[in-house]
Amino acid sequence: MRVVSWNIHWGCGRDGRIRIHAIIDVLRKLNPDVICLQEVAANHPELEGSASASQFKQLAGAFGGYHMIEQAPSEIYRNNLPRQFGNMLLSKFRITQAQRHMLPWPVDPEHPAGMPRGIIETVLEAPGGKLRVLTTHLEYYSPVQRRAQVRRIRELHDEACARAAVYQPDPELEPPCQLGFRPGTAIYCGDFNFGPDSEDCRALVAPAPAGSLALLDAWRVRHGDMARAPTAGLHGFKWPDKPGCYDYFFVTEDLAGRINDVSVQSETSASDHQPIVLDIT
Repeated sequence: MRVVSWNIHWGCGRDGRIRIHAIIDVLRKLNPDVICLQEVAANHPELEGSASASQFKQLAGAFGGYHMIEQAPSEIYRNNLPRQFGNMLLSKFRITQAQRHMLPWPVDPEHPAGMPRGIIETVLEAPGGKLRVLTTHLEYYSPVQRRAQVRRIRELHDEACARAAVYQPDPELEPPCQLGFRPGTAIYCGDFNFGPDSEDCRALVAPAPAGSLALLDAWRVRHGDMARAPTAGLHGFKWPDKPGCYDYFFVTEDLAGRINDVSVQSETSASDHQPIVLDIT
């Protein structure tokens, strides 16, 4: 099973032009089973390069053999037309559940502007069994908001593990209540906007409470203390000031032994971030 996560910067490359076909070409070459994307835009002509098309539709159309879940936490209306910005998940595997969680957006006087954030959660029928795959894009500017979002992700994870432990189907309930089994086993990925040695990262992988599965940084599981490949700051983009790691895979402890590789595709300049790739058995 191969999962690719990529902040696509609404398809805006190093030259300031939008080329969604370049994003599609890279993804096709990587040939993932699950694609998790952040910074997907629709009807945003004011973004650099003019993202006036619906990239959700463009990407879904390019990967017709995949099942698509989208989430636009930022949805602004102009003349009754939604301008959307958010996350997208495409899966070759059958999706049995999907939830679109909004993440906290507490007021931060030091950063009064910004946008709401969310996380897509899916349950997939993968070859190795059911698992959850989740993708998100956390706050960059406000540490207060990002920390609240990290806490909420841990709450959602611990809740999922607790529900999995007590799950029993009840045929007497109405169909909307029959969601089926939602496992604790999970892969979390996306642009977390924190460093690997940050307090936020440590909070996300803090010891799990009793009955919950620990979350592990997949890079450290596979590569130990080896220097990380940067996931942003390459190819002369204006941001960030220097190459660094902002994008991650976190996996539950029961998946640790199944990790074959975690890598960064550093060659492409189709976005200011690089695609990251997780291969598990």
